[in-house]
Amino acid sequence: MKKHYEKILFDTDQRILRSLDIQILDPNAGLHYGGFRDCKGLVEPKFAIYRTTTMIAGLFNENSHYYENVTIYERVLLGLKYISHSQRDNGFFDLINCNFYSSPDTAFCLKRLIPIYQYLTVTFLETDGKDNLRDYAATISSIIKDILYRGATAMITGGFHTPNHRWAIASVLLTCSQLFNEASFADHAMLYLNEGIDSSEDGEYAERSAGNYNRICNDAMIMIASATGDDSYLEYATRNLYMMLNYIEPDGSIFTNNSTRQDRGEKVYPKDYYMEYLYLGYLLNNETFLQAANKIMDYVTMHNLTAMDCLIHFMNLPQLITFEYESSNMPDSYHKYFRESSLVRIRNGEYSCSIVNQSSSFLYFTHGDLTMGMKIGGSFCEHRAFIPEQLVQKPDCYELTQTMIGWYYLPFGKDVGTSDWWKMDHSQREKIYGPNLNFNVSIKEVKDGFDVHIKVDGIDRAPLRIELSFDEGTIISSDSFTIYGNGGGSLIAKEGTITASKGRYAISAGTAFGNHNFSDGKFGSESKNPNCFTVYFTDYTCFEHVIELRALPSNMDYR
Repeated sequence: MKKHYEKILFDTDQRILRSLDIQILDPNAGLHYGGFRDCKGLVEPKFAIYRTTTMIAGLFNENSHYYENVTIYERVLLGLKYISHSQRDNGFFDLINCNFYSSPDTAFCLKRLIPIYQYLTVTFLETDGKDNLRDYAATISSIIKDILYRGATAMITGGFHTPNHRWAIASVLLTCSQLFNEASFADHAMLYLNEGIDSSEDGEYAERSAGNYNRICNDAMIMIASATGDDSYLEYATRNLYMMLNYIEPDGSIFTNNSTRQDRGEKVYPKDYYMEYLYLGYLLNNETFLQAANKIMDYVTMHNLTAMDCLIHFMNLPQLITFEYESSNMPDSYHKYFRESSLVRIRNGEYSCSIVNQSSSFLYFTHGDLTMGMKIGGSFCEHRAFIPEQLVQKPDCYELTQTMIGWYYLPFGKDVGTSDWWKMDHSQREKIYGPNLNFNVSIKEVKDGFDVHIKVDGIDRAPLRIELSFDEGTIISSDSFTIYGNGGGSLIAKEGTITASKGRYAISAGTAFGNHNFSDGKFGSESKNPNCFTVYFTDYTCFEHVIELRALPSNMDYR
């Protein structure tokens, strides 16, 4: 992948140039001396490890502008000195804004150092390199070896927080066990692996984090397979990578709105999956994965993204530089129901639909790079929005349902030993139940889009609102108005069809209805997204409406 390699190499040099600018060179900076200040002004070990390892890759790559550069070598040593001093006496690294004496964050730090150490001690020092570079490699690898060994020793005494942490810890411990012939590292790793891998038949991991932690788990599975020689772990990564092909939106970004982690709703492109697709595509002779790797690089070019920070992997696997595969592809037509994740993904060329169970944002409709989210908002007893309890596939549609059950406490009717409300055991109170509010939402694929049939019955006279949220900067128009959708802004559309457009992509929604002006919610109702413009359709229960969502022709400029 020569062209890919050249792009990655060029962007690596740009990263190094930026790192030189942000490294702290004042000896009076105390513990921060030699570290790097991130965009938030924080100085912490993980960020320094990323900056320093990128510099090392450039220092030893003969195609880099910084090859055998003595200034880079001195800066690397300064960075490693900061990293070593930042490592706790017990071997742990901290994630300073969250976790301290952290085994998982130590694993993430060591994970980044391992391929550098492998390159220096195996690929480089076992070949005939220049004397000065061999001296550089010996010095750098000695420092990294100490960091790795201390960190791995600490990890066998630590714990974890989230599901993916287990695999990060286990994969790093197994690799360090192999590097240092230390059986205790592998023994502790097996305590995690004995729990079994949290991968569904669809290939989804527990956190459903397509924007971040899925690929972290995939990396771990690949590392575990390499360290143990057990290729069954590759099957988990392979299954997830097939699944991810159904998570790519028409603009090349990843659908993240069913994640349980911090990437939920974030605009993320799949560039950090590139090396997984390329490596497993090459290793398994999997043309689907090789096509995906090429397509990801197309997205990098299309969206003017900085290439992946993975130069060291090409240096450890130089066969990937000369290996060429021309075809580029991601599936752009599919209909997939991920039952364990309770998610439906439908893609038809330039538009897609995502149906999400157990989420107030139950529907997303994307055309090109324009996305619309749908909610049903309102207040009913403790409920603040429609959150589907069931997702059922019918012959011609998907059906989402929820019954909101009303209730009221009844008096104890006796002395319960205290008149202090907060000391009373309210779990012992009887309740009276009712009234109820019943929601039935069916979503049917039609030509150029979807029909959303919403039926609400049960208690009458309750004001509800259908909320359509659009990306900030979207132009919203109808027969009677045209406005620029500022973030946090909103309007109630009372009739006709509204059109939301951004560049050459547009979505229409209608027919609108506005039977009350109650749009801002009450009693803790979910507030509108400050990063989106929201269009409301409003009505009182009981009601039945069909909202027609359509992807309009993209050969027009709607600006």
